[in-house]
Amino acid sequence: MQQKHIIIEPSILSADFGRLADEAKRIEQAGADAIHLDVMDGHFVPNLTFGPRAVAAINRATSLPLDVHLMIYHPYDFVEAFIEAGADVVTFHFEATEDVEETLAFIRRCGKRAGLSFRPETSFSLMPRFLPMCDLVLIMTVNPGFGGQSFMPEMLEKIRLTRECCDRNLIRKGGVVVEKNQESSLPPFDIKVDGGINLETGRQCVAAGANILVSGHYLFSQKDLKSAIEILRKGL
Repeated sequence: MQQKHIIIEPSILSADFGRLADEAKRIEQAGADAIHLDVMDGHFVPNLTFGPRAVAAINRATSLPLDVHLMIYHPYDFVEAFIEAGADVVTFHFEATEDVEETLAFIRRCGKRAGLSFRPETSFSLMPRFLPMCDLVLIMTVNPGFGGQSFMPEMLEKIRLTRECCDRNLIRKGGVVVEKNQESSLPPFDIKVDGGINLETGRQCVAAGANILVSGHYLFSQKDLKSAIEILRKGL
């Protein structure tokens, strides 16, 4: 069996906010695949983090891709500002807007990867129709808004259902639905998980079908970030 390629994205929300540029460099030197940035507005979730200027400062400090996760209402209005600041991936919440299709299309017209995120309480039944419009799906494994929460094991079934749906419909990166004879030459559709991810829960999520792991509190609580990333990736 071919080993899965698992992408590790440390969440800078758990880093030292007084040294964000240095922390971005540390994440890159530690061998991460990308940096995850949680943007919160204090309304969609009960917390405030940072805006486009902070993203731009982080972008200047690293060559890693920046994965910007918008936990804000009316995300369409802010997409362009975050892309100009350096976002390579823009993910927003299904529950935060009535303009889901328009926002996904706009992100992709800007030449960036478009992701759609779902809260734990959102039914899987609402997800399949949007999969062909996305480059990735982010399944929250905690209630969004705060770092350091405990993983919700009931989300494993949603991950499994999403992977089965993607594979059954042959949905691949770029939101493209392909013919059966093309399947073997294309990479899998990206399913990302965020919330309470550590060595054990990360292993469970990968087994269920996830291939991108966002980890904040676990990685940054370890003494050696590089070793922690290597252990997380190899332990899967």
